[in-house]
Amino acid sequence: MNKIVINKEDFKKELIRQLRASDQFGSWSKISDEELLTKKYIKTKEELKKIPIIADIDEIWINEIKMIFKAIALQFERKTGVMCNVVMEMSHEGFGRCIVIADKIVLVDKYFKDAHRFSYRTLDKLYEDGEKLLNKAHTVYLQYKPCKE
Repeated sequence: MNKIVINKEDFKKELIRQLRASDQFGSWSKISDEELLTKKYIKTKEELKKIPIIADIDEIWINEIKMIFKAIALQFERKTGVMCNVVMEMSHEGFGRCIVIADKIVLVDKYFKDAHRFSYRTLDKLYEDGEKLLNKAHTVYLQYKPCKE
C-alpha cells in the first residue's frame, strides 16, 4: 500500500455525509453544508465564554464529536480498503478518549477534557484538523500494518 493523497475536501465530504445521514427527520435538508458544519462545530470566543467551565456533556454532543472520528475512519476505509472502528468513552463531565482502530493498530488517539466546550474557530481549522488526522492515520498504518504471509 503506497502513500495516498488525502486532502481537506475528502474529510469535508465524509463529515457532511455523516451529518446528513444522521438527520432522521430532514430538519437540515434546507441548510447548506457550510452552514450545517458551522452550526455544529464552530464557536467563537464569545460563544465559548458563555459555556461554563464545569458542566455535564449531553449524549447528542458526544455523538457529534464522535461523528468527526467516524468521518476519519470511513474516509480511511475509502482510501485504503481497510476497515476501521471508532471507540469513544466519555464521562458525564466531558473527560474521555476517542480512538480509531484498523486491524490491531490505533490510528487516531484523542483525549478530551471539557468536551462540552469542544469546537473549532473556523471551518478551515476543522478541515485542516481532519486532513491532518487522516494523513497521520495513514502514516501510522503504513508503519505498523501487518505483514501478509
